[in-house]
Amino acid sequence: MVSKTDDIPASVPNCNPTDLADEAGDGAPDGKESSKTRVKDSCGCGNSADTAMVNGDGAHEHTEEAEPKQDRNGEADGGEESNEQEVIVIQDTGFTVKIQAPGTEPFDLQVSPQEMVQEIHQVLMDREDTCHRTCFSLQLDGNVLDNFAELKSIEGLQEGSLLKVVEEPYTVREARIHVRHIRDLLKSLDPSDAYNGVDCNSLSFLSIFTDGDLGDSGERKKKGNELEQIDCTPPEHILPGSKDRPLVPLQPQNKDWKPMQCLKVLTMSGWNPPPGNRKMHGDLMYLYIVTVEERHVSVTASTRGFYLNQSTTYTFNPKPANPSFLSHSLVELLSQISPAFKKNFTALQKKRVQRHPFERIATPFQVYSWTAPQVDHAMDCVRAEDAYTSRLGYEEHIPGQTRDWNEELQTTRELPRKNLPERLLRERAIFKVHSDFAAAATRGAMAVIDGNVMAINPGEETRMQMFIWNNIFFSLGFDVRDHYRELGGDAAAHTAPTNDLNGVRAYGAVDVEGLYTLGTVVVDYRGYRVTAQSIIPGILEREQEQSVIYGSIDFGKTVVSHSKYLELLDKTSRPLKVQRHSVLNEKNDSVELCSSVECKGIIGNDGRHYILDLLRTFPPDLNFLPVDGEDLPPESQRQGFPRQHRHRLACLRQELIEAFVEHRYLLFMKMAALQLMQQKANKDSNKTDTPAITETSETSTESKADTTQTQTTVTDSSNATEVSTDSTNQTENTTSAASQAETEENSLKPATNGPVDPAATQNGECKSPLEDPKSREVVLNACKAVGSISNTSFDIRFNPDIFSPGVRFPDDSADDVQKQKQLLKDAAAFLVSCQIPSLVKDCLDHSALPMDGATLTEALHQRGINVRYLGTVLEFVDKTPAKAQLQHFYRIGISELITRCAKHIFKTYLQGVELSALSAAVSHFLNCFLSSFPDAVAHLPPDELVSRRKSRKRRNRVPGGGDNTAWASLTPSELWKNIASEAQSYYHFTIQCESVDQVVEKYGLQKTTLLREISIKTGIQILIKEYNFDSRHKPAFTEEDILNIFPVVKHVNPKASDAFHFFQSGQAKVQQGFLKEGCELINEALNLFNNVYGAMHVEICACLRLLARLNYIMGDHPEALSNQQKAVLMSERVLGIEHPNTIQEYMHLALYCFANGQLSTALKLLYRARYLMLLVCGEDHPEMALLDSNIGLVLHGVMEYDLSLRFLENALTINTKYHGPRSLKVALSHHLVARAYESKAEFRSALQHEKEGYTIYKNQMGEAHEKTKESSEYLKYLTQQAVALQRTMNEIYKNGSNASIMPLKFTAPSMASVLEQLNIINGIIFIPLSQKDLENLKAEVQRRQQLQELGKSEEPIEDSPLELEDKIPID
Repeated sequence: MVSKTDDIPASVPNCNPTDLADEAGDGAPDGKESSKTRVKDSCGCGNSADTAMVNGDGAHEHTEEAEPKQDRNGEADGGEESNEQEVIVIQDTGFTVKIQAPGTEPFDLQVSPQEMVQEIHQVLMDREDTCHRTCFSLQLDGNVLDNFAELKSIEGLQEGSLLKVVEEPYTVREARIHVRHIRDLLKSLDPSDAYNGVDCNSLSFLSIFTDGDLGDSGERKKKGNELEQIDCTPPEHILPGSKDRPLVPLQPQNKDWKPMQCLKVLTMSGWNPPPGNRKMHGDLMYLYIVTVEERHVSVTASTRGFYLNQSTTYTFNPKPANPSFLSHSLVELLSQISPAFKKNFTALQKKRVQRHPFERIATPFQVYSWTAPQVDHAMDCVRAEDAYTSRLGYEEHIPGQTRDWNEELQTTRELPRKNLPERLLRERAIFKVHSDFAAAATRGAMAVIDGNVMAINPGEETRMQMFIWNNIFFSLGFDVRDHYRELGGDAAAHTAPTNDLNGVRAYGAVDVEGLYTLGTVVVDYRGYRVTAQSIIPGILEREQEQSVIYGSIDFGKTVVSHSKYLELLDKTSRPLKVQRHSVLNEKNDSVELCSSVECKGIIGNDGRHYILDLLRTFPPDLNFLPVDGEDLPPESQRQGFPRQHRHRLACLRQELIEAFVEHRYLLFMKMAALQLMQQKANKDSNKTDTPAITETSETSTESKADTTQTQTTVTDSSNATEVSTDSTNQTENTTSAASQAETEENSLKPATNGPVDPAATQNGECKSPLEDPKSREVVLNACKAVGSISNTSFDIRFNPDIFSPGVRFPDDSADDVQKQKQLLKDAAAFLVSCQIPSLVKDCLDHSALPMDGATLTEALHQRGINVRYLGTVLEFVDKTPAKAQLQHFYRIGISELITRCAKHIFKTYLQGVELSALSAAVSHFLNCFLSSFPDAVAHLPPDELVSRRKSRKRRNRVPGGGDNTAWASLTPSELWKNIASEAQSYYHFTIQCESVDQVVEKYGLQKTTLLREISIKTGIQILIKEYNFDSRHKPAFTEEDILNIFPVVKHVNPKASDAFHFFQSGQAKVQQGFLKEGCELINEALNLFNNVYGAMHVEICACLRLLARLNYIMGDHPEALSNQQKAVLMSERVLGIEHPNTIQEYMHLALYCFANGQLSTALKLLYRARYLMLLVCGEDHPEMALLDSNIGLVLHGVMEYDLSLRFLENALTINTKYHGPRSLKVALSHHLVARAYESKAEFRSALQHEKEGYTIYKNQMGEAHEKTKESSEYLKYLTQQAVALQRTMNEIYKNGSNASIMPLKFTAPSMASVLEQLNIINGIIFIPLSQKDLENLKAEVQRRQQLQELGKSEEPIEDSPLELEDKIPID
């Protein structure tokens, strides 16, 4: 059994196979399909039901079943192809049992042998008809089943067995669980937990736009009259050109959330706990309840169930009332005494069960909303109890109240990982413990800052205090005891925890057996930074000096080393690119290390080897670390580096190190090849060594491709001999593949830092040329040139201690140190001269499209650029000739820079505010930051409790006293001065603006965008209403508008490695055009992701999006719709309702809705996406052109031509601006506009636009190209139409009313032609599109699917019952 964490059904509170019934109905075409959806979701519940994996056509289903048996143990046969085909079946298939609960009909439930009995309990507690039972056992033939037994271990349990639900007597614990569960059921539709950011609830609004579930609504509507019913006019603020950015539509009102009141009050009675004599009558606790009918009752929870007693508020009479209505469940009792409860509770449960499971499953990590409506605060006994019974992590399912986090985190790491099922179990346990730990650490950090935890050193001043709560150690991000004095004091102390976290992440990803790191979470809350760490056993009993047996506690003055640590760290040195090196200690002895000196090794009382303080895992960034007597390369100097930074802990990012090594590797190959060519030219006579070399470079590239292939497809790479023999190599591949998922070239990775270990296979491949002295010399030269630490093979590593103050190196390593210094300078220059330009280039060709601060930061980080380079990046953009095409990027960059500066200032500002003035202080800061009101005056909280006289005296007290009001003196002009100087000193960027209005004017920013960015960065939650930022007479915010302040949490995200490999190879297959194989692999990945992460996760979201796209391309529109709907819901829940990814998911969903004939839904979704995009980044963004083309096309399809034109012309303007007037995108835009004009019979305008398009095609593609011909055909057609129209008009003028009018051909656009254009603009077909390519692709897809259809069809439309009966399509 996994450590105790796995028994906690916390991940499964309300997502259970019950939901699968409605999942299966999700428009699944036939039986096989529906079993697929069912299974997919049942593993989503955290149950490991991996029963029926999706296999291909029915034909080879049987063979499939036979093969995978050997796969179970991870014996992957060497054949590449067969592995691709095979879809692993991890566990045995499921079976059905009958369940008989008291008072209900028996029903069937599908279960899997891997499930525990516990999981059936969860299902029953979620089902509509049994949800009110919590205290019961399951019995098979009169034998009680053990809750933690796996179903397969139970004798006599088989297909069709009958399980009886038997009510059990209550205990105090069971009674509490029962009351809590009933309360959860009553609150199940209430969004207040999501607004308050508790219990991993978060918001989702999709169902409001789709009116419930998408799967079946398509069939309900009649298609013929669909067109007339749609009201297509968007709200005013969504139309192109509108300057209004309202906030309220961000959270549309959900009619389901109007609470159906079942009870007025349900709370613990004041008579608790029962006195001794009542305890002996079986009383467990007393409840006080007020029904909707205003009946006040007192209820006893006894071992036999719940009954009414005769107590009142002031007299205690525990005798049963008459009648007492004794019931085993509280719901049964209440249904008998309150008709309103009975009616509303039933209705509520119906609604609860109808919601999409993804709307109610808990997310793995808490997501906070920066806006919320005013929520009524209702009485809630459970919430009150949680808050005051020091719920130290009241994880009730665990014996022994608090959890030993360190033990759990380390035990899960130690689980076996030899084959796939073991790895899945291990990764699932690791992920579960991590998300629990992050939640507990966040709660603890907030308690520490709110002053609810006693310090372990209470005598010291506040900033030096440390805390322990729930077995977690908390420290504040201040420089205590001048630890960081030489490194930059408090600034360094503030940055160290995040650097340390990056180190923990890196070592965790390498995952070396026997080396342990601490659970680490960094929480920023109310202006303070708190580090939460799990506690090494025994560390608190002894002094640090005694326990550190590796590394240094005083930054390198005294250093010790330890052979075991060297051995363990050596395994990480290759993947992390850390060089083994020696340093001198205080006695001038040389000490060997394989990490930075600060990294400390401590052996815990549990005998495990821990490393901590990993803040210098990665080498220093010399651009921000001026060193006397050292000059940077000219590329850096030209940009004004090195620059002074706040602290000396600036490190390069891991992504940069990877990219740099990659870059050097290509250089190395080029140089070697070049020299060999020269040798060959010089010495043509000797033919032998050249083929050898070309052959080895072949094999090495071969083997590279191979490794990634086998790594990803073979179920268990450790048995795949051709991957590699040494295991470190393997872990390196996995981690580098994970970290380098973004870069396409990661096929090179495995061999990159390869042949170091003489035994490694790659070296074996290179033997033949290296025996030849000439080629050895070639390799040696190439190695020297690229700074490799080995002379016989390519291997770059960094010494993290170079330029660390206080670290000294032995004399014999002087030239080595010199080499390392050069390497660091090169890496710093590489960042400036390669990475920043490549980022800008990616933005120019739109392969990177940041939309807000978060996506911008992500784009920087993927390329290894730290955010402190933001100023440099913006300057680079400013100097780029194509600056106009980067305007969106520049604007997002400026707003990110400004809000980050404001965040820095806000942090120190908040530290001086006492708790009672918090909302006043926050609203005052926001007024100074965003409001045009020139003299924002802080409203000092009119002290509700103090007499006026006293408070006047208080105000004149010295600042820095307990109640500090210095914050109230901040003015807008002062704040903006501070922002400008912060931008100058931190980002070295000049903002010449004195007020928010100047900034908005100069850079084209939006105040709502700035408000969103600052709120997300600082954790502020504001009231959702329309703010008047621009009023010069009153401030925009009052203290009533600040609802909450949330923590901003950073933690490690454990990865599902096997699932990730499947996902990658699926993507690769799709890119090669093998859609069906790709689809199978991605389905497999989805199963594995579900297994590890539970049902909700960012990566599952990406998986679903890709699956939906594949379903769509392969013509299965309903399935595409169902998968994309899940992707949207998940994106809203896990990333946030207005995250850029969510906006994109909405766009995809709209396309699939359109293809399914749900036009009005498609429009609603597109309007929602446009609204969110306006809020997040404004109208001027290349992505907006795509969105507007989509909206315009759909409107065109429903014959709203005038509206359609407004959107299409806006798209044309934006495309022209960002893609340049000669781009093919612009030509397509012209064509779409021309079609809209043609539909309005305005042929002159139509001709004008189509001519523009034709010119672009002709210049870009030449006369003969398909597109050019199409365009010229269309021009001819338009001209004919125009002539015909003119002729008719002339006829009318000439003959008046009796003219014989030729009937003009006006056709409504066919849905098929609209869909075709939609597909083209959304880039759905991979090839640069022409009609012929389309047909070929279609034919190919159909041949694959063995559907013998005509190869001549236009598009995957034919199979969908889509086309409205129309005459001729337009083009």
